[in-house]
Amino acid sequence: MTNQSSTHAPESVPSGGRRRGRLFVVSAPSGAGKTTLCQGLLERVPAMARSISYTTRAPRPGERQGVDYHFIAPEDFRDGIAKNRWVEWARVHENFYGTAADAIEEKLAAGIDLVMNIDVQGADQIRARFPDSVRVFIMPPSLAELRRRLEKRGGDDPAAIEIRMAAAEQEMARRHDFDHIITNDDLDRAFDELVAIVVSYRANP
Repeated sequence: MTNQSSTHAPESVPSGGRRRGRLFVVSAPSGAGKTTLCQGLLERVPAMARSISYTTRAPRPGERQGVDYHFIAPEDFRDGIAKNRWVEWARVHENFYGTAADAIEEKLAAGIDLVMNIDVQGADQIRARFPDSVRVFIMPPSLAELRRRLEKRGGDDPAAIEIRMAAAEQEMARRHDFDHIITNDDLDRAFDELVAIVVSYRANP
């Protein structure tokens, strides 16, 4: 069910009359389905784009520069840190990942709505830099179902699953800090709720 914890704020319109884009930040515990929902949102809502992160890791088979990630050298990423370029960033397994504030601002100024799939900590950093962003939290039906999904994926050993489950409980405790909550107990219904949230903000210029 969707929970609206804040009133829709009017969208700012630049002096030229162009509607400013909106940033939608989607967070969830691992296994709750946020990646699938974000991809479905992009397929169902026109004139919307995905925020593409930067990383210092090497491309994996099939990944494309500027489509899956912007792949850059570690020294360039560190330079971005020094220049406060990243709206959020983290170091994971010796590689850096981050989102460029200037890239987001460019899209929003052009009137393009963006969706960003990110963890709760990253969502906090985004809100600090873009206070008008709309934050959506995806809940699993239950912790038992979340565990079942993680085990079904088969990508983690039991110890890793326990770490993900512990992190999930901490993240779910933060759900009421978000503007909207969607429980992904039925994928089609969750899609409909996420689309409805985006459409409702677009309908309130």
